Amino acid sequence: MVDLEIAGSLLTLRFLPPYTETDERDYLAALVRVGQHAEPFELLTVFGGGGKLSPAGEREQALWFKATRGHVSTHCRAAAIVRPGANKKMEETFQKLWPMPLVALEDETAARAFLAAHRGTA
Repeated sequence: MVDLEIAGSLLTLRFLPPYTETDERDYLAALVRVGQHAEPFELLTVFGGGGKLSPAGEREQALWFKATRGHVSTHCRAAAIVRPGANKKMEETFQKLWPMPLVALEDETAARAFLAAHRGTA
């Protein structure tokens, strides 16, 4: 299941069980929407750890990161990635992609607290 929720300035992208055959397409479409979001925002991504992208989907995701780097860097105040096994190495990898404050955590409540601390600060 993929869902993009927009609540005020918080964009929450979920990629969680139950996984379906449309998840890859839905996830990539949600990324496009994030990349086009015109107002300042905080980004929360929540992954269940089981959904996988095909090699073509991985390429499309990488192209999305490249194509939207400037826009997301300008509009996103902070990002939090929630997933099983989240660690500092994962955080460092994403910090190379984006300049905004960013954390990778296993706990959604902690991620939301991090984002709340950055709401309206950029």
